Amino acid sequence: MAKPVVADDLRLKDLGDALAAGWADFREHPVFGLFFAAIYVGVGLGLYFGVNSLGEVAWLIPIIAGFPIVAPFIAVGLYEVSRRRERHLPMEWKPILGALNGRGDEQIILMGGLVFVAFSFWVIIAHAISLIFLPNAGMGADIVTTLLSPAGLAMLGMGGVTGGLLAWGLFSVTVVSLPMLIDRDVDCITAIIASISMVRSNLFVMLVWGALVVIVLVIAMLPALIGLFIALPVLGHATWHLYRRAVHMP
Repeated sequence: MAKPVVADDLRLKDLGDALAAGWADFREHPVFGLFFAAIYVGVGLGLYFGVNSLGEVAWLIPIIAGFPIVAPFIAVGLYEVSRRRERHLPMEWKPILGALNGRGDEQIILMGGLVFVAFSFWVIIAHAISLIFLPNAGMGADIVTTLLSPAGLAMLGMGGVTGGLLAWGLFSVTVVSLPMLIDRDVDCITAIIASISMVRSNLFVMLVWGALVVIVLVIAMLPALIGLFIALPVLGHATWHLYRRAVHMP
């Protein structure tokens, strides 16, 4: 099996082109983007109201902060939509929903397990950090006042550094590997190696892309996650086009 060849000449213009192509995919087939975004938003709101009803601010903060980590896995169906549009294949729900099964070899399921473990690890670590700085944050605590206190700001600083490192690691592992597993008959280890290699070879551009994704998702989450109905599909489709620019199979 031929190994993927990753580009080492990505430019900022490529990010703009990917976003434009992502918007075009979403505009052409919005129902799929809205469907997958609704799943993401529904899970997010469920987590928020579930934890908030218990008054556990110490759990709420890491869950909200780490929720974007699982976005690439939710976007797998969007990669399939972009792939089918690119190849002029019919847009049918069955293969698009079945994209989680990849090419029938469960490689994407293994990647999903990795994402879930990473998210769980982040929640545990972030919860521990919040308990160190805010041991008394719980039922009845005002979250805004709590976060703006000296201890709250210290917690945000420590959590931001820790979460940023974890998020960057997961971003490096998944940004190319998940679209590749949709597109090519490769195993997840090969896809992960290609993804890390691509990020390393285009470090500045991928740092900009990673920062852009985080900023857009965070802003989209602010109005009760409503902005995610646009942001998530466009970013998902754009990631597919960035993958197509960055990875070639001989």
